[in-house]
Amino acid sequence: MRYYLEFEKPLQELECKIEELKRLSDGNNLKISTEIKNLEKKAREIHSHIFSNLTAWQKTLLARHPERPYTLDYINLIAADFVELHGDRLFGDDPAVVGGFARLGRFPVMVLGHQKGRGVKDRISRNFGQPNPEGYRKALRLMKLAERFKKPVVTFIDTPGAFPGLGAEERGQAEAIAENLMEMSSLKIPVISVLIGEGGSGGALAISVADRLFMLEHSVYSVISPEGCAAILWKKSGEIGVNEYAQAAQALKITAEDMLKAKVIDGIIPEPLGGANRDPEATAKNLLETIVAALEELTIKPVGKLVEDRYKKLKKLGGFTGAAKPAPVEK
Repeated sequence: MRYYLEFEKPLQELECKIEELKRLSDGNNLKISTEIKNLEKKAREIHSHIFSNLTAWQKTLLARHPERPYTLDYINLIAADFVELHGDRLFGDDPAVVGGFARLGRFPVMVLGHQKGRGVKDRISRNFGQPNPEGYRKALRLMKLAERFKKPVVTFIDTPGAFPGLGAEERGQAEAIAENLMEMSSLKIPVISVLIGEGGSGGALAISVADRLFMLEHSVYSVISPEGCAAILWKKSGEIGVNEYAQAAQALKITAEDMLKAKVIDGIIPEPLGGANRDPEATAKNLLETIVAALEELTIKPVGKLVEDRYKKLKKLGGFTGAAKPAPVEK
């Protein structure tokens, strides 16, 4: 049975009725067939209206949709000859990060990303897509391996953030993320990153330093979750709920449109009506076309220019909207 988010509820009853009529219809009842067509037309109109007016908070919920495709789903849909590699050669293997050699179109690449997991056991095993330091060290090991064999790197980002547990901190979580940022900035191979769901804080940044950074239409990218932001801003004002989360999400500017306007990303990959969870195959097709086009452009660049352009791109991030006036000096 399809999972509906709260803002999709107007659609739920209508689509359930359509499915019920389809079960009752034998294909020969003209009255039922006509009714189904009319309801399907109405459902498309409601669907289109809902998804043309999504708020930042609603997009956050959609980015976290439990039926949304994850990294391994996309790898299965768009990659050939995938061979998963394990371990960081220092501590262990972190299932929250997956990766290995594969082929996208005509390009052999190293593909890696966060994996949240399906079902309770798998989600617990993968720590709900929150990597430990060994996950980021595994990612870096795979990227350095790709560099050795002169193969491009493609990363898929989908995490609430790096795991903040005591063990993770003891094993050097911050250092692992920082090292990834430094090493990725100077990799002598093309790097392409795609936000496929939720891009949370340093946990997302650690595998998104890239020559080209894209976002799926309904993904989000933020320094902190709307819930975390709301807890900081309104912790003294009593109960915090959906209204505060929505205000925080809007203020954080976390949507793909916001990121493109701020020149943080290089492009938005469209999703089918209703989001990637409604049609993973169509989303994967759009994803593959974008990645292959970027690879066509980046693989012909000389190594020196590739690294130089990446450095310039990173330096341009951020900016000033105005200079603050200095505080008056007391005499």
